[in-house]
Amino acid sequence: MRILLTGATGFLGAHLLRHLLSRGHTAAVLLRPHTDPWRIADQLPRVHRIDADLANAPAAESALADFAPETLIHLAWAGVINADRDDLRQLDNVTHTVELLKTANRAGVQHYIALGSQAEYGPANQRLDETHSTNPTTLYGASKLAACVLTRRLCDQFGLRFAWLRLFSAYGEMDNPAWMIPYLIMRLLKREEPELTAGTQLWDHIYAGDAAAAICAVAEQPAAAGIFNLGSGQARPLREIIEKLRDLVDPALPLGLGQVPFRPDQVMHLEANIDRLRACTGWSPAVSLADGLARTVNWYREHRSRYDN
Repeated sequence: MRILLTGATGFLGAHLLRHLLSRGHTAAVLLRPHTDPWRIADQLPRVHRIDADLANAPAAESALADFAPETLIHLAWAGVINADRDDLRQLDNVTHTVELLKTANRAGVQHYIALGSQAEYGPANQRLDETHSTNPTTLYGASKLAACVLTRRLCDQFGLRFAWLRLFSAYGEMDNPAWMIPYLIMRLLKREEPELTAGTQLWDHIYAGDAAAAICAVAEQPAAAGIFNLGSGQARPLREIIEKLRDLVDPALPLGLGQVPFRPDQVMHLEANIDRLRACTGWSPAVSLADGLARTVNWYREHRSRYDN
């Protein structure tokens, strides 16, 4: 399959690109000028590189037509860290996504697969399936939901397959250090005591390699259409994950559990029902939490110098 991938230089995109190539697919990646592609530098000789900015997707139309993608997998999204969740620039993501889909349609794409977010549901505090009502409480969640609704309607107009995967919490190698798991690993590797909440939240964490395999499975299954939850399907107490990470680094290290109070809007239960994704694709998570955390800690230990600052 000929696949155009956006967001390939990001955390999940880098895992997905490797998975797509391992499955024998031909990939083109859309790279913004001045982007540091360190996560995929070793893969660039194997892909078609299209230098373009999503803010001006039509400028890449000729290059896209030359590549002739069958499938667009859209992961790129600006402002994913918590500090940017209510930045007004979230609204630009919606415009860029719509323009990208219009451009890809003119280039001959037949399948549109994009990454949504559990933030579209809002703080439901329960196990969620795809029929649950959406009530986003951030501009990030609202913009993801708007992009979902708009591109679904466009796909109907264009006659394209539409698939939207609402990602829960992903973790693994090469993640952004602003997120909890890499932040905690780096603090522990420095033998510093992290300041933490009590860790009684129940959260669904999926290993990035499993998430990449799920997205690829949707791409490979033409009947997989509509909205899908993407998670492990099982919520664990955050404290359990924190203690596993500490034990992987050094069981003697102290943890500052309970030092940070819960926010007033703290989500206490975040869990995906993934039955629909399993039924439509045959995919299931393959990496246990213990194995995934061990792989992640080992990677950060080996690449500590990249994140020390």
